[in-house]
Amino acid sequence: MTPPLEIAANVLMTASIILAGRNNIHSWWIGIVGCVLFAVLFYQVNLYADVLLQLFFIVTCAIGWLQWRRGAGGQPLPITRVGWSSLAWIVPAGVAAVVIYGLLLHRFTNAYAPFIDSAVLVFSVIAQFLLMSRRLETWAFWLMVNTVAVPLYYSRGLTLTAVLYAAYWINALVSWYWWRLQARRAVELADAPSGAGASLP
Repeated sequence: MTPPLEIAANVLMTASIILAGRNNIHSWWIGIVGCVLFAVLFYQVNLYADVLLQLFFIVTCAIGWLQWRRGAGGQPLPITRVGWSSLAWIVPAGVAAVVIYGLLLHRFTNAYAPFIDSAVLVFSVIAQFLLMSRRLETWAFWLMVNTVAVPLYYSRGLTLTAVLYAAYWINALVSWYWWRLQARRAVELADAPSGAGASLP
């Protein structure tokens, strides 16, 4: 039987993720509550990297909420892209962090699947920072995270969470398309569509 805590955490996070995919600011405060519940849940099943990840999400959700509200220069924060030069160091740095943190978990804790757990943490952190800045590539990283998280959570008996993360994979794909469409429309409506960081190919 699925624990009530797992049900409540997933209901809130599902709402938060769907709203994020629709570029809706209410995603942030709902996410804060969901992350608190998930932190407790993951602690109970010895996924310590995921506990730390939820604490990170609580802080960054609050910051992201403020950033989306304040926008840039008095205007709503636009959807932009990360340059290839940035991705060229972000991805290798992420892989290195996965290895280092995975080794620490393996050496000093009884964490289950430390390197996989570490991968979920590291690339979720990257994806979260991109989401806070409304970067289109956030959804590519969430696709990566969800691909790894589904078998991890299923293997720990968190069946509902695993099923929902599979649904989040689909949501990330749809959201990627939706954000790209919104960004293109914003460019078409702008007086200067070639402005720095605004245009998408």
